[in-house]
Amino acid sequence: MNDEVPQIPVFMEQMAATITKAAGMLDQNQMSAFFQEMLSAKKIYVAGAGRSGFIAKAFGLRLLHLGLDVYVVGETITPAFRSGDTLVVFSGSGETHSMISISKTAKELGGKVCLITSSPDSIISKIADCRVNLGDLTGYYRKDKKSFEIRQLTGEYRSVSSAFAPLGTLFETLALVFSDAVISALMEEKKSEILDMQRRITNVE
Repeated sequence: MNDEVPQIPVFMEQMAATITKAAGMLDQNQMSAFFQEMLSAKKIYVAGAGRSGFIAKAFGLRLLHLGLDVYVVGETITPAFRSGDTLVVFSGSGETHSMISISKTAKELGGKVCLITSSPDSIISKIADCRVNLGDLTGYYRKDKKSFEIRQLTGEYRSVSSAFAPLGTLFETLALVFSDAVISALMEEKKSEILDMQRRITNVE
């Protein structure tokens, strides 16, 4: 067994530094538009594929704790999407087939689409009413334009280069940090108290 100290802390520091750099590059107008949409939406639906889907659910859960009317696309108890509702899509590539379809449907139904992405020129980016570009500091999405589903089927959704933040890891980490920061800003705006949020946490687990 190798007794050498693994490079985990080094990778954590690299990721933290990259997050700080990415945060400084975010567009203020994009962030403001997204924030205002979260405040004004009738109902909010969140969606994402793969690991981005987990980030979407985490964001949806925190919106629920804030008392907003929020649902996860694809769940069996999710109600019908209506005109005036807002869809929030998490997609690094902005080219995932299932997310494109969902985004188009939301627009056809008279709703708004907000995209959290690393690909500002993607198909979903062109569909979206508001978008937040988290950047692509590792160049992953600029190099690989294949859809998430194709990379899964062909076995290309794996690390073939540096161990630092392989594949879409950096986008997913940035998306989680960004969405949690949005929650903090919403708490400030809505004057939400931690105790109020705790009362909304599930108690039947």
